[in-house]
Amino acid sequence: MTEEDIEATRAEAKAYAKEKGYVLNVDEKQLSAVLRGLARNKERLGAAYCPCRLRSGDPEKDRIIVCPCLYHEQEIEEQGSCHCRLFFKKKAE
Repeated sequence: MTEEDIEATRAEAKAYAKEKGYVLNVDEKQLSAVLRGLARNKERLGAAYCPCRLRSGDPEKDRIIVCPCLYHEQEIEEQGSCHCRLFFKKKAE
């Protein structure tokens, strides 16, 4: 996994966040850890599985935890961020 892989993952997450009206975690250390996990999973496992969730090993079952996972919208709505703390609800201005 290279810095380019991590930056590509960052760019994808940033574009998705913008499209959905979310923001990325402002804590760079925490954000970096999640982005590294996503890039590593993509490289090793072929998909950007959420690094904060356990995979079953069955790609069909596990596709619901490919970032952005099935749960992220509800988590952001209810808790203000997704489980990984990658995406956050934008604060009202």
